[in-house]
Amino acid sequence: MSRDQRRRIALVGAGARAEMFVRAITEDHADTTTLVALADVNQHRMDAHNRWLKTPVPTYQAADLASLIAEERVDEVIVTSMDSTHAGHMVTALDAGCDVITEKPMTVDAESARRILDAQKRSGKRVQVTFNYRYNPVHEMVRTLLAGGEIGEIGSVHFEWLLDVRHGADYFRRWHRDKANSGGLLVHKSGHHFDLVNWWLGAAPEEVYASGRLFFYGENGQRHGYARDYDRVHGSPAAQGDPFALDLAANDRLRELYLDAESEDGYLRDRNVFAPGITIEDDLSVLVRYDTGARMTYHLTAYAPWEGYRLMVNGSKGRLELEVVESDHVSPAAAGELKGAAVHGIEAAPEQGGVTLTIRPYWAPPYKVELQPHRREGHGGADHRMTAVLLGGQTDPMNRSATARDGALALLTGLAANRSLQTAEPVRVSDLLDLN
Repeated sequence: MSRDQRRRIALVGAGARAEMFVRAITEDHADTTTLVALADVNQHRMDAHNRWLKTPVPTYQAADLASLIAEERVDEVIVTSMDSTHAGHMVTALDAGCDVITEKPMTVDAESARRILDAQKRSGKRVQVTFNYRYNPVHEMVRTLLAGGEIGEIGSVHFEWLLDVRHGADYFRRWHRDKANSGGLLVHKSGHHFDLVNWWLGAAPEEVYASGRLFFYGENGQRHGYARDYDRVHGSPAAQGDPFALDLAANDRLRELYLDAESEDGYLRDRNVFAPGITIEDDLSVLVRYDTGARMTYHLTAYAPWEGYRLMVNGSKGRLELEVVESDHVSPAAAGELKGAAVHGIEAAPEQGGVTLTIRPYWAPPYKVELQPHRREGHGGADHRMTAVLLGGQTDPMNRSATARDGALALLTGLAANRSLQTAEPVRVSDLLDLN
């Protein structure tokens, strides 16, 4: 492909998550794509990305996205901004004739999901949601086994996800701690997991019931003995030695993206996870009924001593069991760091981990499924595999690239669960947004 035939891509939202896409466009897939502009609400963050690029690109304020698209002749827009802003950027891009790639969650409420779906329909353009866990080789194997009937018709699923006190704590330091920004963990984080189950089962959620609370973080730290008297880490003597404290100044990438950028918009990336004002939950249970008749019990814990997940799928011919250990503990030396590096998920955690996948058929001994060597960086190697499809033109026979409808289905499970938290009643997904 000649240089002038490459897809012209603009990226809106220049925080840490953007770096994975910037690297994929400008290095890994530079033969098929070219980054033509950045947009954000904060010029300092865009300037930081430009310092890291070999060839800097024009920058625009996020509110000027429509002008950016026209002036830079953009083919596709990647959205990595705060979750609550996704819909506005996506609709602007679609109405301007661009395809869209958006970070999960697609958005944070049913009304904006409908706006996205309507904009896609009238524009005829493509929306892809970056559910990178679909691209993890282990998860691909689960789909292959289930779709191939290895355990027969699926009756039920139990799914437990554990975020350790390094990774889990990070949602309570930053903008995610406000449910208005992120939809809470049932939307921002669990949406990954709900999408996996939809994809694995070939199913759509119909009814959801949930129960949960803020048990560990926030002002609960006083009761558990972890509270310290400071609002944010930087410049706070009380934060010294706190294993839950994130030192922005100690990491060059985080310092440039956030600490040096504070004067422009006042955003603090290193809040005390035990300070008041948190409006999201950290301990959540969900029951889901699917249109196939299958049921799921799901639990998310955001304050676990180890990180990973357990999946059990019960079928008419046996049972599938998956256990993934991302980190078997949190070492004290790494407790105050982000998972991986400045960019979440790029590097593996220093502790031990591994994966086992077992099939337990009826009337026969269980057997282990042979897997590729487990990679613990880049979401199990999923990030590179995903960008190869989304940006590199690699074929996708497993239909791993999630559509706007897929994004809405994962979102609606979380939104219905949030509604159930408020009402203490089951919630029909179609009452929030009817996708038929």
